[in-house]
Amino acid sequence: MQTTTKSLDVSRLVSKVLFSHYKENRSQAEISKSLDLSPAKVNRIIRQAREEGLVEIILNIPHMGVMELEKQLMARTGLPKAVLCPSYADDPVVGFTQIAEVAAEFLQDTLRKNDVICISGGKALATIVDVMKPVKGMNVTVVPATGGVQGRHFTDVNYLASALAEKLGGRSMQLHAPLFADTQSDRDMLINMRATKEVLDMARHADIALAGIGAVAKGDESYFDLRHWINGEKALVAENQCKGEVFAHLYDQSGSACIPVLNDKLVGLSLAEMRQIPVSIGVAAGAEKVMPIAAALRGGFLNTLITDESTAQGVLDAY
Repeated sequence: MQTTTKSLDVSRLVSKVLFSHYKENRSQAEISKSLDLSPAKVNRIIRQAREEGLVEIILNIPHMGVMELEKQLMARTGLPKAVLCPSYADDPVVGFTQIAEVAAEFLQDTLRKNDVICISGGKALATIVDVMKPVKGMNVTVVPATGGVQGRHFTDVNYLASALAEKLGGRSMQLHAPLFADTQSDRDMLINMRATKEVLDMARHADIALAGIGAVAKGDESYFDLRHWINGEKALVAENQCKGEVFAHLYDQSGSACIPVLNDKLVGLSLAEMRQIPVSIGVAAGAEKVMPIAAALRGGFLNTLITDESTAQGVLDAY
């Protein structure tokens, strides 16, 4: 009988402590004083109650599902960092603007004074630059990681580098070379020119790389508008089952570079060189980007992915 009575007394004491702490929002110090218990005993009761499953904490916080999906994506793919945006908008343009805002905020949070950022061209980068909020005093340097394509603001990587540097209160370097050379020998000549080599060397040693992830499955994506195709080169992309492109370098399902005859004409950093950059960020979203993202993660040349939750779920399902 004494044992039963003692057990009931302990149970009532635990209940009083837990009710006071979790329902009445009283501090451990207040509970200690009101129940004439030592602070250490109050702390021990609360800790043991959680360990024994007497307390369940349910977090009704915004975007909880998104954070869980980030953890799942990193665990499944080995990706060091995933930053997901909730999939709010049905309009893909509005939806990507939200992702660009997340990417811009992440970049500003990651940056340190005097960092070097290398970037690709593309619509993703143009949107990020457009939504970036101006800051001062960062003293960063923004450099192109590739040559450019004239004609549109989002393919002119020099323009984007200049605009991003202005937003970040820094400076930019210009790479006066085309993205695609006509031949590999032309490419070799271009990248060994002193002015080009200086910029690409700085890009290779950048602290942060920021790039869009391109799709190439249908044959009508932006990548195919960037260059003049000769001798059946365009058909090679489908024949070799390329899955995506980053820095205009094509890669296959495993994330390995494919079609050397095309990649070797590029003026810019390679996928292997991107892998050496401490923070390499890929930004993309949409159903057509699921396979390019999954393949890029297999290749390991990105260590940070910024996308939305629906795209991330698609990558998980495909991985």
